[in-house]
Amino acid sequence: MKNHLTSLRAYVDALSELGDLREFDEEVDPDLEVGAVIRHGVENRLPAQLFNRLRGYPSGQRILGAPGALSSLSGAPWARVALSLGLGPHTRPLDLVEHLATALEAKPVPPVTVSEAPCQEYVLLGPDASLDALPVPLVHAGDAGRYINTWGILVVRSPDGAWTNWAITRVMAAGSRQLVVMINPPQDIGKIYARWKQRGEPMPAALVQGAEPAIPFAGGMALPSGCDEAGFLGGWFGEPLQVVRCRTVDLEVPATAEIVVEGTVSLDETLPEGPMGEFYGYISGQPRERPVFDVTAVTHRHDPILPVVSAGKPVEEVHTVVGPTHSAEVLRNLRMAGLPVTAVWLVPEASCTVAAVTVPREWRQWGGGIHTTTRMLTRAIAGVVLRPKVGFWLTRVLVLDDDIDPTDLRDLSWGLATRCHPVAGQVLFEDQLFTPLHINYTPEEFRTLSGPKMAYDCLLPPDAERRPVSTAFAQNFPQHIKDRALGLWHGTAR
Repeated sequence: MKNHLTSLRAYVDALSELGDLREFDEEVDPDLEVGAVIRHGVENRLPAQLFNRLRGYPSGQRILGAPGALSSLSGAPWARVALSLGLGPHTRPLDLVEHLATALEAKPVPPVTVSEAPCQEYVLLGPDASLDALPVPLVHAGDAGRYINTWGILVVRSPDGAWTNWAITRVMAAGSRQLVVMINPPQDIGKIYARWKQRGEPMPAALVQGAEPAIPFAGGMALPSGCDEAGFLGGWFGEPLQVVRCRTVDLEVPATAEIVVEGTVSLDETLPEGPMGEFYGYISGQPRERPVFDVTAVTHRHDPILPVVSAGKPVEEVHTVVGPTHSAEVLRNLRMAGLPVTAVWLVPEASCTVAAVTVPREWRQWGGGIHTTTRMLTRAIAGVVLRPKVGFWLTRVLVLDDDIDPTDLRDLSWGLATRCHPVAGQVLFEDQLFTPLHINYTPEEFRTLSGPKMAYDCLLPPDAERRPVSTAFAQNFPQHIKDRALGLWHGTAR
């Protein structure tokens, strides 16, 4: 059984015990100050931040900053992610990927519905269901407005009730009782929204803030369309999640959530949304007309905590979610295709637009020798990696020998610079779909969200006589020499 932290508050306590939490009792303004403090913390790997006094808001309203960013703990940068997923704080990133890849094969465990829940300790209906009492922050200078959803999920369900999706998407406050939701047609939330449009009815929705810490990671996974994130997490933890029925819409939400905003998404009413500071590191996008979310209820816990991400230059929560979870999906797909792969890593420092894939030295022995050249193998691997849904995020794929650690930027830079031919090492893939949040495509390509992507053959020659000898400590020296050297370093040599 994994260590299932069933509430955000249990997670905050766990961070505090590890020394990875800083509480601010000084008054802090949600207008830019909160975002600035969080961003400085993220860029310098400082503890997560709990803001206990928020200017202009009643006592008890709190914000948790950087809930899933890299940890301040020495030797455990992925501690917040590991804790969120019920694993030990020193779990290595590639082990996270292996755990998640295995979990994709597990049988889903549906959630159980409870009659009473902490998220409904306070229930505001009708005219009282106002967003004004919530400390919705203006995170970046340049954001179009105050974004209430930076680390939460939007719960929606298909009209036939067969598919419930927990989506991560941008949601901007547009007044006391209205939100604006970013819905893109290729995403699962867009597919469900299209079904409600076809039916001619507004889409019921519930915006969930401060749910148990694993939920944003499930919401960010590239699960197959039709799969419920709640069931996946139930299978992951080996026990069902607890949910409670909403008060005004026919949906269930995580029972221990801090804040829930219920309502319906209009089929025809829109308001401008964006730009917003995004995970590529820029204030990205132009204002676009997006569907309006009309609020019908606000429920919350006593002294609620709103989790906030100051998105932008890596590494922050989008990257820590997408990196391990999408890597796991790609690893599973490559193994199902019978390709010789030892590890996959969507590089967080590259805003998860670069996938690094490693293969064993004996890769020619796999699959009956179908792939006879490094270029053929690179093309085959990249063809799987670039498939939707993960492929939307990516612009480049690196294929390397597994003496390279794909989570180590020094190794990746060395492998690309010394092993990839400047011209012949590139494998072009034309007309590939990409997300509208990319900034490095032309206006013409943005009209179709389709453009080129590149794979890089960074594989060493497999033939022993042509293969260069590495000088690295792990590869160059006999084991007894390495043992002696380490003993000398640690003062244990005899």
